[in-house]
Amino acid sequence: MERIEVAENRNSSDALHAARRVADHAVRTGVLGPRVSCRPVYQHMGAVLADSVLQAGLNYAKVVKPRIATILRTFPNATTMSNLVPVIEQEGSPKFLQWEHREKVSRFDNLVGFMAEAEIDSTSELSRALRDKSFRMDIRRVRGVGPKTVDYMACLVGVDCIAVDRHIRGFAELAGLEDDSYDYLREVFSFAADLLSVSRREFDASIWRYQSEQTARQLSLEFMQ
Repeated sequence: MERIEVAENRNSSDALHAARRVADHAVRTGVLGPRVSCRPVYQHMGAVLADSVLQAGLNYAKVVKPRIATILRTFPNATTMSNLVPVIEQEGSPKFLQWEHREKVSRFDNLVGFMAEAEIDSTSELSRALRDKSFRMDIRRVRGVGPKTVDYMACLVGVDCIAVDRHIRGFAELAGLEDDSYDYLREVFSFAADLLSVSRREFDASIWRYQSEQTARQLSLEFMQ
């Protein structure tokens, strides 16, 4: 599986030291127990763009996943931009996404327009493009698309990388890291996965599961008190 190479930061020795702390903490807490399911890899541009837009701030299992399943079932031919654009023009983005909120609909439309302008037609073309630094900078000019969305999208098209979310940040805090900047944590957790000889996508998924379980356990204890 192709991966996005992380750039050496201003203090790579510090990042490697922090990666060892993260890796050691992962071993101590049993994060890498049973194998977990990573984010799905799609060969469907409609699903990739919809998932990338909807995932932020929503419950994935209850809100996002069912909608993506419906997209795959209802619009099986929207695998490329050349097939997706006519669907959007005919059906409308709210119906395609099963979502009415203007912000996410607008972001989806802007991403569709960006991909068309960049002449990205398929998920394989998007996968190659997302390994290019200049393309990654260009796509972030789309309103509301930040580094986490870009890395998340890369995962959806099979690129092996870390998308730094609240679960990664929470685990970093537990491991004693003080620098919580996005690029730094992305580099540290990428190195930690390499040290543990697991794919970055699997490490990401393992931390997501662990942190989610810890949160659920804490909420249960608070409810019982």
